[in-house]
Amino acid sequence: MPVIALTQGMGSLAMDVAEQLARDLKISTLQHEVGERVASKMHVSKSLINRLREGKAGTIERLRADQDRLAVYTAEEVIETAARGNVVLRGWGATVLLRPVSHVVCVRIARPFAKRVQWLMDHLEIDEPEVAEAEIRRSDHAHASRMHELYGVTWGDPLLFDLVLNTDRVSVDSCVEQIRTLAARPEFAETEASCALLQGLALQARIRSALKAHDETHDVGITIDTGAAGQVTLRGIVLGASERGAAERVALAVAGVTSVDNQLRVMASSRLFPSDND
Repeated sequence: MPVIALTQGMGSLAMDVAEQLARDLKISTLQHEVGERVASKMHVSKSLINRLREGKAGTIERLRADQDRLAVYTAEEVIETAARGNVVLRGWGATVLLRPVSHVVCVRIARPFAKRVQWLMDHLEIDEPEVAEAEIRRSDHAHASRMHELYGVTWGDPLLFDLVLNTDRVSVDSCVEQIRTLAARPEFAETEASCALLQGLALQARIRSALKAHDETHDVGITIDTGAAGQVTLRGIVLGASERGAAERVALAVAGVTSVDNQLRVMASSRLFPSDND
């Protein structure tokens, strides 16, 4: 069940590579659906999600948007989809989120800036290169900022990828062939350990999403460890006993969780916080 994660760069032809790869392998793609599902969970429009990701949101929109919730819900969608297998994921931080899983092929699709500018001019049917240049620079800056803020990585760092392809020198057909060849290599074969790791990441993502969606645990920042057969361990510090109990109840209600080892510790000075009910 191949899982292939591609970067997304405006004008890089990553979309062409993803679509042809999915057709050739007879697997699905995931890109626009993420925005729809995340928007639904956040009760906002998909256009707002896209503006936030592309750096087009206004100051008021950015202030009002819950960036933590956006990141948590996005991670849940990407990792859950990858855990089902047979998919090409483009963008949404998939290459970083899925990098720990050995059977996921992480690929960067790149192209010279000038060629990307020409692509956008053709796409928009305009003859103003300065407009296209500004748009691509803005998009690149938004992607780089998001990757650094969310994951602490430099967007485009070649060490984050298993394969880097330049579509100025390598055709889309050749890109697809090279990715297929790499995905079929023994290094990217599914193993019991890699599948267990991916399923564990998916369960952690579901729990984080549930905690973020619950009023009592919205701001809880804890470590979630998953073991065999849905066993979950919660570690970290919370403000009070009520928050500690709520985190356990929310986690236990998540699909796939069979038991919760609650090792959360209550902050010693929690009495200083009026929000604590104990």
